[in-house]
Amino acid sequence: MNSATVPPSSPKRPLSLGVIFLTLYIDLIGFSIIFPLGPDLLKHYLAVDGNSGALGWLLAHIAALAQSAGIENYAPVLFGGVLSSIFSILQFVFAPFWGALSDRRGRRGVLLLTVAGTALGYLVWAVSGSFWLFLLSRVVTGGFGGNLSVATAAVADVTTREERSKAMGLVGAAFGLGLVTGPMLGAFAPQLNIAIHPTLARFGFNPFSIAALMAFALSLINLAWIWQRFTETLTPAMRAEAREPRLRNPIAAIFGLTSPSLRRANLVAFIFSVAFVAMESSLTFLATKRFNYTERENGLLLGFLGLCAIVTQGYIVRKLLKTMEEIRVLTLGLAFSAVGLLAIGYADRLGVLLAGIACLALGSGLVNPATSGLISLYADAREQGRVLGIFRSLGSLSRAITPMLAGVMFWRLGATSVFVGGAVMSLLALAVSTTLPKPMK
Repeated sequence: MNSATVPPSSPKRPLSLGVIFLTLYIDLIGFSIIFPLGPDLLKHYLAVDGNSGALGWLLAHIAALAQSAGIENYAPVLFGGVLSSIFSILQFVFAPFWGALSDRRGRRGVLLLTVAGTALGYLVWAVSGSFWLFLLSRVVTGGFGGNLSVATAAVADVTTREERSKAMGLVGAAFGLGLVTGPMLGAFAPQLNIAIHPTLARFGFNPFSIAALMAFALSLINLAWIWQRFTETLTPAMRAEAREPRLRNPIAAIFGLTSPSLRRANLVAFIFSVAFVAMESSLTFLATKRFNYTERENGLLLGFLGLCAIVTQGYIVRKLLKTMEEIRVLTLGLAFSAVGLLAIGYADRLGVLLAGIACLALGSGLVNPATSGLISLYADAREQGRVLGIFRSLGSLSRAITPMLAGVMFWRLGATSVFVGGAVMSLLALAVSTTLPKPMK
């Protein structure tokens, strides 16, 4: 071949949805590894630190809350809820900032920074010989938890307005798959306890270090993947037009949205998220109480929920959005979710429970891509990161406040109350969704 015909350099390939999918999937595995470990973490740090220091202060307040609610035996679950809330509150604060920063500085650089910060948090967890260090690790990972909003904004950058919501279905499938894989690894990891070696224990390694090191290794893999394959999606001209990012009150950022359509779409997403998180945090307790499910059976039940969600968001919703508009898909999803929540709440046979879970998974699988797609379509191209960061921030807020409230309802008012309440909230979100205007494409 004549050398004159060879181009001096190959242009960078445009970013594909497959690259974003894998970025999200790897990130979410690491994020969810800790989910099954709450009660065991409490037992471990009680044995290490006793009732002194930060752990003692936290447990005293949790015990007071459990006693006032008349659910004394619920304290270990409240402990897990508090740990989750610390992480989620930090995401609530920082997600809009990281999203806005990516509008100004580019998606790739911000993703590299947030994934590196998350990796640091996991490394601190691996050597958390005391509860203080473990708490620090949760603060670090929560503060750097902007990966999801930035990667979702990249989806908006590389898709046309016509295919935006269908692409968000692929994002939802990555979420579902990651949130199924992570807890499975987390449940397996404590069986490999490297802290039995005295030398390693002196350096802070603990029974959960393998889970932490798995999450750390996944973050390193994600860093290498982003460095090699995640090409920048914003041009310098687009970045120059974006607002200068600053960390601000997230509530002010939400109310600072100038578009009424954006505010209403975020309200729909938040109301439904509260209903879904309440179900998510109560489902295993319902199955244990009514059907005598063990931890293994509860794991399979959550896996079934995740599998249904993956099929819905990865396949069904993409088919539906070829013939139906986003608002119609959203209202359909909210209606299915309400029916599913009621079926779960009143289930007296396993078949009814599974049918309710499948119906809810179908509904939520339609709601999530439709809401994220609508929010992206209502937003200006120059503020996708900021607006989708606010959207993710509200999801984190629901995860911060809902599990403990749902737990109190479950143990004081009965399992059915949580799911009936969730169905009512889904119907409220449905009513608000009917006021949304059709987005321009």
